[in-house]
Formats: sequence, structure tokens, C-alpha cells
Amino acid sequence: MAGMDRMLESIAAREDDLAELTRDLIRFPTVNPPGEAYTPCAEFVGGRLENSGFAVEFIRGEGEPGDTDRYPRTNVVARREGKRAGPCVHFNSHIDVVEAGDGWKVDPFEGVVRDGRVYGRGACDMKGGLAASVVAAEAFIEAFPDYPGAIEISGTVDEESGGFGGVAHLARKGYFSRPRVDHVIIPEPLNKDRVCLGHRGVWWAEIETKGEIAHGSMPFLGDCAVRHMGALLAAFEEKLFPALDRKQTRMPVVPEGARRSTLNLNSVHGGQTDDYTGLPSPNVPDSCRLTIDRRFLLEETISDVKGEVIEILDGLKATRPKFDYAIRDIMEVMPLMTEKDAPVASAVAHGIQAVFDREPDYIISPGTYDQKHIARLGHLYDCVAYGPGILDLAHRPDEWVGIADMVQSAQVMAFALHELLFAGN
Repeated sequence: MAGMDRMLESIAAREDDLAELTRDLIRFPTVNPPGEAYTPCAEFVGGRLENSGFAVEFIRGEGEPGDTDRYPRTNVVARREGKRAGPCVHFNSHIDVVEAGDGWKVDPFEGVVRDGRVYGRGACDMKGGLAASVVAAEAFIEAFPDYPGAIEISGTVDEESGGFGGVAHLARKGYFSRPRVDHVIIPEPLNKDRVCLGHRGVWWAEIETKGEIAHGSMPFLGDCAVRHMGALLAAFEEKLFPALDRKQTRMPVVPEGARRSTLNLNSVHGGQTDDYTGLPSPNVPDSCRLTIDRRFLLEETISDVKGEVIEILDGLKATRPKFDYAIRDIMEVMPLMTEKDAPVASAVAHGIQAVFDREPDYIISPGTYDQKHIARLGHLYDCVAYGPGILDLAHRPDEWVGIADMVQSAQVMAFALHELLFAGN
């Protein structure tokens, strides 16, 4: 175990480098939307890995949502071959971040270091995780230069808006499928001593209630689509929300409140748009649109999830005069849960045991992340999320990641990398 000890000590000695790399990444304002600074950030990551002996590719998500010449969806994939045949372990991190918003006490894109923390938008979600995976791989290569197999590290885009220009695009091209890749670790901020096995399912849809336009002073001559939407929302309150609260799961979802089915009413738009100046005109709205975000469990089927909503809509159409509707799917993703004894989950768990001297917690994320594309498009299921950072800090003002947490997470990643590559070798 001398080589393993040297590797873990080497990672601890790279603490300053790890913090500085995280700061460098934060300074690229990769805000999504619209997709700022993707290319320079990807090039920076690629340059760092090229200096460590990786072959680097840049793959643009051409034709994907949001991709333009002004905002190209630039992904970086780096691969370093070992000395002999063996499996490939891939670390995937997204480089995009959400907008900074208000309420910050520090510059969100400066990478301020204070009290053992690196502050900035994307510090925990997930540029700290990307930095930790890079340092973990570099320390592993230094300690075990004759390793078998291959190591890949990617920096992908658009995870915050669904991942279609990033991991989904690459998965369709075979970058997340066997025989190229065998195991995937996604360093999302889900706490340094927990293994995330997957996520709940999601169905996004837009429901439109229809009406008939008329003069607002004589609403009885028209048919108000907003009132029809009000009836739908009342039916949701009476029937759907209580039914969802009763659904429980064996999935270890965190936090506790997400260990059931949920529905978020994401937005409602009715009547005239607000993209005008001056005063509104008096019209009865003939359309009202609701966007719903339904999260569901392994115990549910997508047909049942949709059926619950359709049943309420059809019930209103049968009983409420003039009620009519249209419904449009926006996105659907099935629930995922990697087994605890799968190779990558076991390797990360053993790393946590080695670094923290305790058994890991196994969790499921309440929301989806890029594992969904690796499974549904790459058909690769040996994948977990593991990384530094506290999920509750993501997307908030004064987001931060602990430097010591990054060091320890990098040690866990390097341990898992060793176990996966040397299995059977």
C-alpha cells in the first residue's frame, strides 16, 4: 500500500494547487443561459490536462438548443491511455453555472478565498468537483504511472438547462458507451461522505386551457381561459396534491421531503403578454398556459404519472361548460438508481471508508443531473455522483466549497480510480 499512501499524501500536498485551480475555473463566468465563456473555460481545462499527458478533444454541440456562433456549446473531453489494456474510468463535470443573482457579499466571479473556503458562483456546483477530479487523476498518474486501462475527464455544458448541448450530445456520439467507457463518476456537490446512486424521474409538460376572446367590459360574451385554469388548479389542490403526498418510495432520496412524489407549478401565463409599454387593452383571455414539473419515483410508471393529470383534465372537460385544453410534453426522464454493489458505487464507497473511516451514506438526488443521459442515450449504468460541496449552497448567494473537503474528495476519487483500474490486473 506504499503507492496508495504516497498518492493520498500527494493530494494533501496539492491543497494550494487545488484551491487555485478552483479559483481559476470560477473566474470564467460560464453563465447559462445564454452560455457565456464556454469556449475559453473548456480550452483552459483542456490545456491543463494536455500538460498532464492527456489527448484533448473539443466537441461543439452543434444543432443543440442554445448553440449559436456567439454562444457555441463547447465541450472538452480528455483521455489518457494506460500502459496496457483495461477498463476506462470517466470523470464528468459540467462547466456551466446559473446566474449570480443578488445578495452576494463577495464578487461571484473572483474566486475569493476566506476561512478555508473558495467562494464564487459554481464553487460547489461544480467547479470544485471538476478541480478535485483533475488533481485526483494527476496524483494517481504520478503514483501509478504503469496503470492499465484509460482515464477520461470531461468538462461539459448546459447541465443547468438539461444537458442537451453537453452530455446528451456526447452520449449520442458514443462518448459515454462501452467499449469506450466502463465507469463514470460525476463530481456533483452531494457531500464528501455520500454516494449518490441516481435521481427521481421528471415529467415537464405545458397545459393550455382555451377560451374565447371578447371585450373586457362584456366578459359574458367570451370565455375566460384564466378561469378555466383556475378550475384546474383548484382540482389539483383538491385531488392531485393529496394523492402525491401519499406516495412513498424505497429510494433513499434527500431531503426527506423529496421521498415522495411532488408537483411544482413552474409558471402560469394567461391573456396578453407583458412585452409591451403603456397600458393593457381590455380583452377576455382566450389562452392560459401552465408549465408543470412533476417528479416521480421508481414505484411509478410514466403512463400513470401522465394519466393522473389527464384524468383531472378530462373530468373538467366532461363537467365544466366550454372547458377545453391541450397538453404538450416538454421533457421526460425515468428514475435511476444504481445498485450499491455495482463496481463504481463500491469503489467510491471503499474510498470513503479509507479516507473518513466510516461507512458512506447512500442517497438519491431529488432532481436530475447528467446521469440521465449517460443511462438513456449511452446505455451505461455503472455511474454515480460523488463530489465535494454542500448541495444546499448551490445556486445561492455566497456559494462556497471547502478546500479541505475538496482535498478529501479528491483522495476518495483517486482511491476509487485505483480500485476500478486495477480490478483484475
